[in-house]
Amino acid sequence: MIRIFKTVETTIQAIETFEKGCWIHVTSPTSEELHHISEALQIPMNFLTDPLDTNERSRIEVDERNVLIVVRIPLFNNEQDVAFTTLPVGIIYLDDVFLTVCAQDVEFFDKFMKGRVKNFSTQYRCRFILQIFLKAALRYLTYLKEIDTRAANIQAELHQAMKNQELIQLLNLEKSLVFFTTSLRSNELMIERLQKVSIIKFYPEDQEILEDVMVENKQALEMANIYSNILSGMMDAFASIISNNLNIVMKFLTSVTIILALPTLVASVYGMNVHLPFQESPHAFALTMGISFLLAGMSVFIFIRRKFF
Repeated sequence: MIRIFKTVETTIQAIETFEKGCWIHVTSPTSEELHHISEALQIPMNFLTDPLDTNERSRIEVDERNVLIVVRIPLFNNEQDVAFTTLPVGIIYLDDVFLTVCAQDVEFFDKFMKGRVKNFSTQYRCRFILQIFLKAALRYLTYLKEIDTRAANIQAELHQAMKNQELIQLLNLEKSLVFFTTSLRSNELMIERLQKVSIIKFYPEDQEILEDVMVENKQALEMANIYSNILSGMMDAFASIISNNLNIVMKFLTSVTIILALPTLVASVYGMNVHLPFQESPHAFALTMGISFLLAGMSVFIFIRRKFF
C-alpha cells in the first residue's frame, strides 16, 4: 500500500501523486508497487526491500543522492506469546521527498498522518527523522513500564505456583526485553552515526529534538537493562520456589502415606488368623483398632514435632 501526504499550510493532507515536499508511506508493498516507486524516484531497489526484512538491524546506508536509515520501533501484539517485539522501519531521505517503508501497517505513524505531532511538517525532512526517533524512544519507555507491570502481576501469582505457566510468561517478557535492548543499542549507534552524514544537515532549532532523542533512547536502554537483570534474577528465584512448593506437597503426601500404612500393617497381620495375640479375647477387635490408632497417632505426633506438616 502506498499513501502520500503533504503539509499544506498547517494541515496534513493526503494526495494522489508524488510532489516535491511530500511524504510517501509504504506498507506491505507488492513487487509492482516497489518497482513503480524505484523507477519513479530513482531509488535503488535494495533501499526499498531491506526494511521489509523483519530481522534487519538499525543502520545507515548512503549512496550519491539517497540515504537509507533503518530504525527499529517497538511493536505490541497481545495475541502472540511474546507480546512485545520490534520491527524495522526504513526511512529514505531524498532531495525532494521523504519515504518510510514498513513490512506491516502499524499504528506508529497514525499521529503523523493525522497531524497530531507538534511542529510536524513534511517539508522539514531532517526534523521528521528526529521526530520518528523520539516517538520510537517514548514508545519503548511506555512498553517497558507495561512489561514491568506484567512482571509484578506474575510475581504475585508465583508465590503459590507449582506449574510452569508463570515461568513461561516471565520467559516471554525476558525475550521482549532482549529484543528491546538489542534494538535500542543499535538505534543509539545509528543516531550517533547519523550526525556525521554530510547529506543530512540538522538546523539549530532541531538540536533540542536531537538531544531529547539521545536522552530518551539512553533512558530506555538503561531501563531495559535493569528490568532484564531483575527479571532474570526473579526467574531463578521463583524456579526454586516452585520446586520447593512441589517438595512440600510431596513431603505431605509421603507423611500421609506412612500414617495410613501403619494401621494397614496391623490389620494385615491380624487378618492372617493364625496364633495371634488376643485372638481368644472378646475385645480383640477393639484392641487391634486401638493399637492401629495408637501407631497412627504416634506417627502424626512425630511428624508434627519434626515439622513435616
